[in-house]
Amino acid sequence: MKQYVVGITGASGSIYGLRTTEALLEAGARVRLILTGTGEKVVAYETGQEAGEWIAGFKKRFPDQLIPEDNSDLFSASASGSHLADGMIIAPCSMSKLAHISAGITPDLMTRAADVALKQRRPLVLMPRETPLSQIHLKNMLALAECGAFIVPAMPAFYQKPKSLDDMADFMAGRVLDCLGVENHRYARWKEEV
Repeated sequence: MKQYVVGITGASGSIYGLRTTEALLEAGARVRLILTGTGEKVVAYETGQEAGEWIAGFKKRFPDQLIPEDNSDLFSASASGSHLADGMIIAPCSMSKLAHISAGITPDLMTRAADVALKQRRPLVLMPRETPLSQIHLKNMLALAECGAFIVPAMPAFYQKPKSLDDMADFMAGRVLDCLGVENHRYARWKEEV
């Protein structure tokens, strides 16, 4: 069974991380889910549902596939390079987390797991959610891209003619999964029948 680490920070756009988690679970993968404290608050604020409720719903639908992680637990398997994972996603990724990862600063599980992905040459997908971008943001993204990370800004396309915010979130989740080579049908591809 493929295994991925998903991080959700406190940047706006928590639905992207939730949809990506759901898509990975639907694909039969095991997911280690890490939320920052602010990420938990933003999930509740933006979706109207507590993070714990989302987790309980995923666990009910996908028994034994979801492993909720404590972001302060640096003894987690996700913190070790010897733990095999097929990739990591941080969606949305705050500029603070992106800067920490770019500088190799790992004060919590999420940044440590991202550091592990980079040093082990595993896919790392970061979905920055900020606008406009400063030179510091751009330099940090460039540094991470040069290290092999996928930088996938939260920029949904409109050629698939989205009818809802869910369609837009699914598009971004699908693009993230494409970076990981995970087969998905979350969005209509260019020139495909809708």
